[in-house]
Order: sequence, then structure tokens, then C-alpha cells
Amino acid sequence: MNTAGPRRPRRAARRLAPRRASVNFAPRTRTAPIAAVAAVTTAAALTLAACAAAPRPPERRAPTLGGWTLAWHDEFDGPAGARPDSARWVADTGGHGWGNRELQRYTTSPANAALDGRGHLVLTATTLAGDSAGRCWYGPCRYASARLTTRGRFAQAYGRFEARLRLPRGQGIWPAFWMLGADFPSVGWPASGEIDVVENVGSAPAVVHGTLHGPGHAGARGLTATDTLASGAWADDFHVWAVEWEPGAIRWLVDGRVFARRTPADLPAGARWVYDHPFFLLLNLAVGGDWPGSPDATTVLPQQLVVDHVRVWRRSGAPPAGAAGGAQR
Repeated sequence: MNTAGPRRPRRAARRLAPRRASVNFAPRTRTAPIAAVAAVTTAAALTLAACAAAPRPPERRAPTLGGWTLAWHDEFDGPAGARPDSARWVADTGGHGWGNRELQRYTTSPANAALDGRGHLVLTATTLAGDSAGRCWYGPCRYASARLTTRGRFAQAYGRFEARLRLPRGQGIWPAFWMLGADFPSVGWPASGEIDVVENVGSAPAVVHGTLHGPGHAGARGLTATDTLASGAWADDFHVWAVEWEPGAIRWLVDGRVFARRTPADLPAGARWVYDHPFFLLLNLAVGGDWPGSPDATTVLPQQLVVDHVRVWRRSGAPPAGAAGGAQR
């Protein structure tokens, strides 16, 4: 994705090339990263109202993980309808296509990003119509959604970066949890590097992707791994996706199981390993684009990316490695 400005360089270009099932690395297509305010839809309002009526669980204790020290986290404890914590997250906005001809307009509205009062952050993709739609690159916007980043709030080099997510589903729906080099504003994409922890396109509900984008291995040449369920869809339940990143190696995991690993030896000739400096985090829910294609008659909206937690760890006993931005929470 690119950032608003940076459209997520993953978004830096979303994948345009088809993906293959199984644990297999293959290049994908992207473009450069980049950065509305939609009205609250009736469906979203009803969802938040229902959440408000539900009992709120007690505040959770700080999590622990053997061998790791918590560096930063968000457990999304708060009242239903509350916006994401501005001390941790920044909302990107706009409907310029984000480098991939995406159809949504990213907004700051709680209709598109809000806590549900039950310990979750919910990113919601909704339909738009009428005067509230605003303008997108193709004309009046047809969809609204949200994209959140820790840019300027938190970034870290090396460690374990994880999120527990329940993915949305449907043709043209494209959720992602990913990371972008904190030097993106000065060096651009793909020089900044991009680490995609997990992406899914709704047309392939049993397949998720993890990808690296950097100099000489970006866009169609991005290094991609896929993981495929034997049955069912990733959207059927929550799963924990993570990367464990150390100097010279990155591993992708789902629910504690490693499904891919990359080192500088995997790069194509002439490519450069740039995964040696702080990266910030991004969460977004896109609609349409060159990779997933547009929603069709089978697509049901609203769709939601439900986030139970986001956590960043560093190896216990290791000094902070290039951490930057906001305080530990």
C-alpha cells in the first residue's frame, strides 16, 4: 500500500499479478505508495449501536510472550464508536486510487474506523451515494473505508510484529496488515522497503500472501509467499499473523506456524536488501483495484476487518533496535 503520500508501497503498488496457492514465493505487481470524509451509513450506525449495547469486557492485562519483550501494542479497549487512539494511529484519507486504481475513499469517519466496545478495532468498507460520496479518481466515490498507520507515532527495526485479525470476504475486497520503511518520505518507494505481513483478496478466500518489496524486487518482482487453507476461508475465524524479523532474515507466521522465510540469498541479481532500519505499521481495507478486481453482484457490503490486537515485540535481552516514535503502551 502506499502512504498518503505514501500509498502503501505495498500499495506501493498492489499486486497486479495473479497469485498461486501453496507456500510458494513469486513476484507480484505493485505501484508506488500514496495517501475522505463519508457519511455514516445506516448499516454502520446500526452496527455501532449494537456494539454499544453489548457489555464491555474488563481492561486486559499487558500481554506476555516467552522470549520476547513487549515494545508497543494496542488492545483496542474503549467504548463503542470511539475513534482509534490518535497517540498511536494516523488516518490516511483520499480517493485517488492509491497507486492501484482502488475504488474506495479513505475517511476519518467512525463509520469506517471505530472501536466496537468489545476490545476490537473495526475497519468497515461501506457504499456511498449522493452528495456525501465526494470525488474519487474515477468520478463520484462509490465506496468508503479506512487506512490507519503508525507513521510519526511508532517505528521499529527488527522484532516480532503481529496482529490478530478476522478478515472480511467477497469479490473485490482487499484487507492488509503491512509495514513501510520509516524513511519513505525522504527516499521514496521501493527504496524504503515494504514488508507485507498479510494480504488477502476476496476472490481467493482460502489464500493469504506475505511479500517483500524493495529495490530490484518491487511491483511485479516483489517476493511473495502464499499460505492456503485445506478447507474453509480465512474469514471464518480470527487468526494471528506475524513476521519475525532479524538482521538478514524475515519469517512469516500464522497462528504460530512459520509458512515462509526470506534472506538476502533469495533476492534476484542486482536487488538490494533494505530491511535494516525502522518500519512503521499500516492496517487498511481496500475495495477494488488492479489486483482484486471490482466488487460484483456477489459482493455483500458493508464488510469489516476486525482487529483484536496489534503488538510489536523485541527479543528479550536485546537492546531496542532503531525504535522510534510514541511511547510504549
